[in-house]
This record gives sequence, structure tokens and C-alpha cells, in this order.
Amino acid sequence: MNSLQHPRDAEYIFLDLDGTLTDPSLGIINATLQALEYFGIHESDREKLGDFIGPPLYVSFAKHYGFSREQSQKAIEVFQDYYAPKGLYENTPYPGMRELLAGWKAEGRRLVLATSKPEIFAMQILERFGMASSFTFIAGGDPCETRVHKSDVIRYALRKLGLDANIPAVMVGDTKYDILGAKELGFPTVAVTYGFGKREDIVEAGAAWIVDSVEELGALMKR
Repeated sequence: MNSLQHPRDAEYIFLDLDGTLTDPSLGIINATLQALEYFGIHESDREKLGDFIGPPLYVSFAKHYGFSREQSQKAIEVFQDYYAPKGLYENTPYPGMRELLAGWKAEGRRLVLATSKPEIFAMQILERFGMASSFTFIAGGDPCETRVHKSDVIRYALRKLGLDANIPAVMVGDTKYDILGAKELGFPTVAVTYGFGKREDIVEAGAAWIVDSVEELGALMKR
């Protein structure tokens, strides 16, 4: 049982990517528009597509456009045709995040990325923005979206690292999916509100701590 009393005591910090480390909205929305166009859907409300940031793509296509699992799989393929060469770089790190990660590593903490985004994309993004070297392990989804739920990604990371869920760890993320997935393994969670999750959703999901900025996250975790 994880007995962590405060996030500053965490030896392992599991981190979401989209909406936590970087703002990926431009690339994800552009890729989603291309996928919808393939199905003859001409979406003019770009703000609506912000809901595609965070959850597994097949969940969002089904929820917002009624796609079957087969349609969602095709939509994901078209999405990735745009995202892989271009969209993943239409992305911006949150100010101060790179320095915060490097500081945690210098203190001896173990950083583990846990994202539903395909692992290869996550690696490319972190390398692009000079953050990959701060991580002990980068865990993501698989291209076919069979490992996308946050609990599955965390379990995958633990298995690869030879660890169990009793380690002193905390999960940092911006949506209810991060919080609920971490809770399955008994990890306490820090929710950030500067990303794409709704505050009421992360409160309802049971986040142990909530911060509104990168600066507040650093202060909360400061030893």
C-alpha cells in the first residue's frame, strides 16, 4: 500500500504529458480535423476539439461523433498520418516545466512519463524540447491503442522498471483519467488545472492535491 503523506516525499514522480508538461492543442486539433474530414465531417468549432486532448482517441471519437470502434480505428490512422510528421511538433512546453523537471532529477528523484499517447511520439516530443534526459523511463501507449488507459500505462512502466505499486510515488496529471488511473494502483495524485481537464471533474475523481500553475506545482513538491 502506498503510504505517501505528501507529494514532496515521493521518490518516483509519474507525469502525464499533454496538458501537464506541454500544450499540444494546435497539433491535436489539426490532426483531429483531418480525421473528421476523411469521414465527411466539416467541424468548424475548434474549441470543441479541445476535448480530444487527454482521453484515448477512440473514446473521444465515439463520445463526440458516435464512431464505432472500427471507424475510430480508421480515424486514428488518419489522425496519425498528420500527427506523426507534423502535428506532434505543433506543441509548446509550459513555461518553467523543463527547468522544474531537471531540478527534480538533480535532487535524485525518479521521473516516469505515463501518457496514453503512442510511446514513440512521446519520446520524440520530449527529445525535441530537451526534457527526455530528465526521465528514468518513458511509458506510453502502443500505436494500435490497446495500451491507453492510464492504469495500464502505469502498470507497464512498473513492470519495465521491476517495481510494484508500493513504491513512494505520486501521479501528476491534468484530467480525471490521470487521477482515476493512478487510484487503481493506490497512487495519490496531484492535479494541475492549467491543462485541459475540468476542475469539477478532477475534484470528483478524488485528486489529493490541486495546483493552478507550474510554479505552484514546484512549490508543492519542494523539499
